[in-house]
Amino acid sequence: MLTLPDYPWNALAPYAARAAEHEGGAVNLSIGTPVDPTPEIIIRALRESANAPGYPTTHGTPELREAIVNWFGRRRDVRGLATDDVMPTVGSKELVAWLPLLLGLGAGDLVVRPLVAYPTYDIGAQLAGADSIAADSLAGLSEDDRARVKLVWVNSPGNPTGIVRGAAELKALVDDARSLGAVVASDECYAELGWGEHEDGVPSILHDSVSGGDMSDLLCVYSLSKQSNLAGYRAAFVAGAPNLMPALVNNRKHAGMIVPAPVQAAMVAALNDDEHVKAQKDLYRARRDLLVPALGAFGLRIVDSVGGLYLWCTADEDCWTTLGRLADLGIVAGPGAFYGTAGEKFVRIALTASDERIHSAVERLNAAA
Repeated sequence: MLTLPDYPWNALAPYAARAAEHEGGAVNLSIGTPVDPTPEIIIRALRESANAPGYPTTHGTPELREAIVNWFGRRRDVRGLATDDVMPTVGSKELVAWLPLLLGLGAGDLVVRPLVAYPTYDIGAQLAGADSIAADSLAGLSEDDRARVKLVWVNSPGNPTGIVRGAAELKALVDDARSLGAVVASDECYAELGWGEHEDGVPSILHDSVSGGDMSDLLCVYSLSKQSNLAGYRAAFVAGAPNLMPALVNNRKHAGMIVPAPVQAAMVAALNDDEHVKAQKDLYRARRDLLVPALGAFGLRIVDSVGGLYLWCTADEDCWTTLGRLADLGIVAGPGAFYGTAGEKFVRIALTASDERIHSAVERLNAAA
């Protein structure tokens, strides 16, 4: 029997119950699940493709793969990507969890993930029987560990920290990984949600400034859940690595990992329309602009948080203490301890709540301050 760690969010239940006792009800800012409506243009595409009696293709329809390639060129300035080198996935978490196994990693192999990171990178290594280690650079690893590195995860903009990695930093990591013969997979699912100096976008691992014009052994993982409110559709894709993609497609065919045909059609509509993405970002920006000063007034210092859907905050105390103080205001946040030991004094505040709930949280934070 495969034994995995308890699902971490279960530990938050007592704090959610404590918050629910607030007279104004709980404001849940812990999990980044979209709450705004799915755009009508996407719903219409799903509806019009609902008659789907045949099996869909694992590699994706030609229309979807073309839409993905065009999106990379238009929104990420990635050129030279071929339609053979992209594939839809059943949400990005599925790909994150299974990529080490799909790549053939096993006992003795090492997966490197960011110092503060989404827990599924470690779970993916465990599913494959490989080892994992937390590091933002390969330079500090021992020679023995460097010799075992087979997969390096990058997450920019990062979850939970909201950090953005620059092109030079990404290139240095890619060059080092390539010297070891390792694959680099970049989880970029918040790329359309850059703030401040990153409003116009963040670097992709597939961009020439990072890849040097060679996408071999480089994979970009992307999700439409956040920018298009499609978490319920499980609509994502992976791109790059022309030397690896044929095997990834073949392995996923054997495993039956297929995005349903109506969802593939909906993804085409989502990728071909930039206006709904801009409108959704404006909603998140307004919520962010309200929360930032209120959290500061409450005594939380915001670190990084220049991209993505979260504010990474600290009161320089154990995260569970901060969670308790917030729960007394009826606010539920995410414990930084879920993301590694480096996050134990942080909490993660999500922007994914309705305008009414965000305003309620801001009022409570300001009143407490």
